[in-house]
Amino acid sequence: MLVASTFQKIFEGPELTLTHKAEEAFALAADWGTTSLRLWAFSHDGKTLAQRRSSEGLNALRREDFEPVLRSHIAHLQAEVSFPSPLPVVLCGMAGARQGWQEAPYLTVPAQLDGMIAQAVSLKLPGIDIRILPGLAQRNPEHPDVMRGEETQLLGLASKCSDFSGLVCMPGTHSKWVRLENGSVEEFTTSITGELFGLLSKQSILRHSIGEAAASAEPTPAFRQGVAEGLADPSQLLTRLFALRARDLLFASTGPEAADHLSGLLIGTEAAANLRGVPKVSEIAIIADTKFMQLYAFAIGEAGYPLAAHDADAAVQAGLFQAAHKFWPAAANIKAACR
Repeated sequence: MLVASTFQKIFEGPELTLTHKAEEAFALAADWGTTSLRLWAFSHDGKTLAQRRSSEGLNALRREDFEPVLRSHIAHLQAEVSFPSPLPVVLCGMAGARQGWQEAPYLTVPAQLDGMIAQAVSLKLPGIDIRILPGLAQRNPEHPDVMRGEETQLLGLASKCSDFSGLVCMPGTHSKWVRLENGSVEEFTTSITGELFGLLSKQSILRHSIGEAAASAEPTPAFRQGVAEGLADPSQLLTRLFALRARDLLFASTGPEAADHLSGLLIGTEAAANLRGVPKVSEIAIIADTKFMQLYAFAIGEAGYPLAAHDADAAVQAGLFQAAHKFWPAAANIKAACR
C-alpha cells in the first residue's frame, strides 16, 4: 500500500512514471483565454496531476473548433493520467464569451463568487460533461466594466483566504482592481496598461526611442524613476510621455531604459489612480504571474501599502477546483484507492 509520502515523491520531478499514469483524475479544468489555453487534470483532493498549454486561444479558433481542440488535449493527457467517463470539465475565460464556444452570460456585481458557480452554463457532449463559468459585469452607466477569467482567480483567492476583504490588484494586458468583501465582488476597474504599453512602444513616436527593446520584469532604475513620476502626479501622464522622447533626443537614453521608464510611468500612474482614497493601513492583494509581480509589488509598495502576493496560476487552479468540487461533489469526495 502506498502512503502519502510515496505519492509526493511520485509527482515530484520532470519525468512521468507508470505510477503517475495509473492515477485517475477527478476532473479536467481549463482557462481558455484570448490568446492561450491552459489545462489541468485534478486529482480527487485537488492536486494537479498533469497540465498542457497552447496558443489555441479564442483569437485562433472558430466556434466549431473548440470541441475538437479540447478532445485533442484530452487525448494527449490520457498518456499521463486516466479519466472517468463521462469526464467532468470546468472552463473559465473566453470559452464563455459571446464569440466563444457557448456564451455564459455575465453575472452582475455586487455578486457573491459562489453565485458565479451557480450560474455556470452546462454543455453535455458524448463522454464529456462541461460547465462554463460566467464572467462578471459592472452595469453602471457611469462606470461600465466586464471581466472573464479573472473572477476565477478571485474564487481561488477566496477559497484560500476566506476572511480577506480589501483591494485586489490583478496585473495583465488589461489589469483589474477589485474590491472584494467577504467573498463578494463589490466593484472593479480595468486599466489597459499592458495594451497601452504595446501601442505606445510600437506605434507611437516613442518607438524611435524604444526600438525593439522589451520592458524588464524587474524594477530597474529607469522603471523606478517612471513609477515615482506616475505616483507623484498621474495627471501629468501625457506630458511625461513626450518627455521620454525628449530625454532620448537630448540625453541619449538607451532603448531598454526608455522601455523600462515607460513601463514604470504607466504602472505608477495606474497604481496612483486606483489607490486614491484607500487607507494606507489596507493590505493590497496582488494576483499575478512572475512577469508582473515584482513590478506591481514595487509600485504599490512605493505608494506606501502593505502587500500580500498570490501566484496567478495557483489562484486560477484553486478557483477551478473549487467550482468542480461544487459541480460534482460526490466524485470529488472519492478518495484514491491506495491512499
